[in-house]
Amino acid sequence: MDHDRIEELIGELEKTEAALYEELSKGAQKIRCDFAEEKIPLLRYIAEAKIGYVLTAPVIYAMIVPALIMDLFVSLYQAICFPVYGIPKARREEYIVFDRHRLKYLNILQKLNCLYCAYFNGLVAYVREIASRTEQFWCPIRHARRVRNVHRRYWNFLRYGDGKDLRERWHRLREDLKEEEKR
Repeated sequence: MDHDRIEELIGELEKTEAALYEELSKGAQKIRCDFAEEKIPLLRYIAEAKIGYVLTAPVIYAMIVPALIMDLFVSLYQAICFPVYGIPKARREEYIVFDRHRLKYLNILQKLNCLYCAYFNGLVAYVREIASRTEQFWCPIRHARRVRNVHRRYWNFLRYGDGKDLRERWHRLREDLKEEEKR
């Protein structure tokens, strides 16, 4: 394993992501108007909805209960355990972002749906970040087989089956994690 090459590739990924965000923000600065034809009135929006959408809405909205419970427990876990481990805390506001409700061309139900999706997807990202920091601290070893959509820390983990200098390299990964807050 060429650790320097992996670091180089991770750096390229981070630069590409930063360039993507920069390019997308340029587009957002150019468009400063509501380009929707018109706001669809709430009653028309509901009346025109497919019956399956209406019937499954309670199932979707019921997921807020386990999401709130997960949010509470993961936040408590991080608040209690991370200081003990010396792991920098993930800042919730960097993951859970509410802003789409300000779009004037959305009706109240569309805004509610946007709030729900922003919360749920942001929560998943927040939980994933906390889990990835925990994994780097306690078990920074890659899996034997390919895993889809791994978190950004994964590529720095130890290769599966490579136990050489395990204690030293594991310690170094823990120190890298603790140093993140200073960067």
